[in-house]
Amino acid sequence: MSNKTDSNVYTVLFAIGMVVVVGALLAFVASSLRPKIDENKRIEKQQNILYAMGVNENDESSAVFVADAIVGDEFKKYITKQLVITEGTKAVEDDQAYLIDVKKEQSNAKEGIERRLPLFIGEKEGKTYYVAPIRGKGLWDAVWAYVAMDDNMVVQGAYFDHKGETAGLGANIKERFFMDDFIGENLKDASGNFAGIAISKSNGDPLNNDKTDNEVDAIAGATITGDGVAAMIKSELKLYVPYFNTLNN
Repeated sequence: MSNKTDSNVYTVLFAIGMVVVVGALLAFVASSLRPKIDENKRIEKQQNILYAMGVNENDESSAVFVADAIVGDEFKKYITKQLVITEGTKAVEDDQAYLIDVKKEQSNAKEGIERRLPLFIGEKEGKTYYVAPIRGKGLWDAVWAYVAMDDNMVVQGAYFDHKGETAGLGANIKERFFMDDFIGENLKDASGNFAGIAISKSNGDPLNNDKTDNEVDAIAGATITGDGVAAMIKSELKLYVPYFNTLNN
């Protein structure tokens, strides 16, 4: 074998060795970071759930979560049950329900695998809240929410977020002026049938005083994002209707 061939072989072996080393280092870093990533997910989800039921540190206009350092204790204080709902009405307690990946459950349902619906029951100032996590599609990417309801499916609070909506437009779904409009809105119509909540730019109720019209005022310049939020609410929360029907029988 020529010196040139030997050199090429050594170069290839060195490159392979470097790939193996780098791969091992990346795997080690990922493994090392996993506990922190999981902890951050726990904190975020618990903050979202609590926010929806009114446990937060909001000021007059800003949306502010419970602090990271105390969210675990606050979650234990206010959340009395975590449920996983299957078959429409079958509810089983599971203290890890907040870790269920809604996106994955949606994908499973498309493949014919039974979907699990997490639901969180909280108590605050003598009032019971039912908080459901939901996920949909905005203009550019995913939108999601945590919606707190009473046993008649009247909204008691909500937290909305997004992955890539336009700043100052669709991204405003996570601003208080939009989220607070949902408080008191009925998800059912006058006949008691599930209707959802439309995001309307022509509802004639900019102050959102009418809580029985199944509408809230739209965000200017964010029609597609608003339509995505409305579609998410209607398609996702409808799945919980059979369970809520059992609460009032």
